[in-house]
Amino acid sequence: MTVYNDESGTDGALRRSLGVSRRSFLSTCTAAAATAIAAPVIGASPAFAQPASDKGHDHGHGHGQDLVPASKRGIILYTVRDATGRDPLSTNLPSGFREVFKELARYGYKQVEFAGYGQHANAPGGSNLETVEGAKLLRSWLDDYGLRAQGNHGFIPSSWPLSQADLDQFKRTLEIANILGMDHMGTGGDPTGSAYRADWDVAADKWNALGQIAHRAGIKLYTHNHDAAYGFLLDGGPLDAQGRPTRSSGIRKLEYFLKVTDPKTVWLEMDIFWAHVAQYKFHTYTAHDGSQRENIFDPAALVRRNNKRYPLFHAKDGVVNTTSGQGYDMVPFGTGVIDYRTFFSRVGEKNYRNPMVEQDNAPSSTDLAQSLTHARIGYDNLAALRK
Repeated sequence: MTVYNDESGTDGALRRSLGVSRRSFLSTCTAAAATAIAAPVIGASPAFAQPASDKGHDHGHGHGQDLVPASKRGIILYTVRDATGRDPLSTNLPSGFREVFKELARYGYKQVEFAGYGQHANAPGGSNLETVEGAKLLRSWLDDYGLRAQGNHGFIPSSWPLSQADLDQFKRTLEIANILGMDHMGTGGDPTGSAYRADWDVAADKWNALGQIAHRAGIKLYTHNHDAAYGFLLDGGPLDAQGRPTRSSGIRKLEYFLKVTDPKTVWLEMDIFWAHVAQYKFHTYTAHDGSQRENIFDPAALVRRNNKRYPLFHAKDGVVNTTSGQGYDMVPFGTGVIDYRTFFSRVGEKNYRNPMVEQDNAPSSTDLAQSLTHARIGYDNLAALRK
């Protein structure tokens, strides 16, 4: 398996760069931390990737430089999927792609990331716009409202080696991406759900091949993460009954994926919320020799070590919940405890990154306007980030 890059850096170097001691770095927060930023911790309470000196959940209102330029403020349409899927004949609320684009542009958004191309059948263009003609219609509406398509969570072939049908469909999705004017096209899932290095090697071979096809079409192909993909790889130690390794080198799955995929053709979109969930859940592992080791995940440091590999982010927020199993409950962007001012300041490259506001639970069956209201709140808080 080809190794394409070397991720350097240690937790000690990270702590020195943050100006915090190991004791501060690993200090334990209490339930009161649900409303305040704490230093990274291990144990029952979630770990936060900010230095202890940060004062509160500062969204940067006031003077200073924008951390997210106006042209880079985006939203993934999954956040408002109830609005795009709504019957325009049954409501006065924005419904279907065209009216939702108009509303998002009114809030100030300049970019959208698609989560498929389906809408209500009664909306202009019909239910399925995943065609050349549908893409042209979508592009005309994007242009009308000054919006830029910057990605899609769409089709990634399930076959490997690629079947002809999957290859043809993948090429059609690239054609649609080009009509829409996208620089990037990707998926909402992880490259594999496995914990084993051998399976990640297979996934890397597949993504390197798909990345080459996308590169020839002028598109950057990206994968998206949930928390499990930043868990620890099983790559050594005693074997189980099926001959699979049971222990870890301490390398995280997507860190390994970054090493064995081509940085010229394979890219990543970090979901910052799920990366923080991974920080909470995956902070110790069993090493090859059987010892228990500690390795606290720092999402921003990973981005910095793999600078250009992360052109896209999902910007979603959370409040602390130590009983949920994942450390956080999702809330509208800018109303939780994840310190985006610090995160965006640390990762830099603000004219290169494309943050997309996302909230999985924004739609409501009782408040039909909720998802768009939360989209507006998300935009306002994204625009308020200053350094």
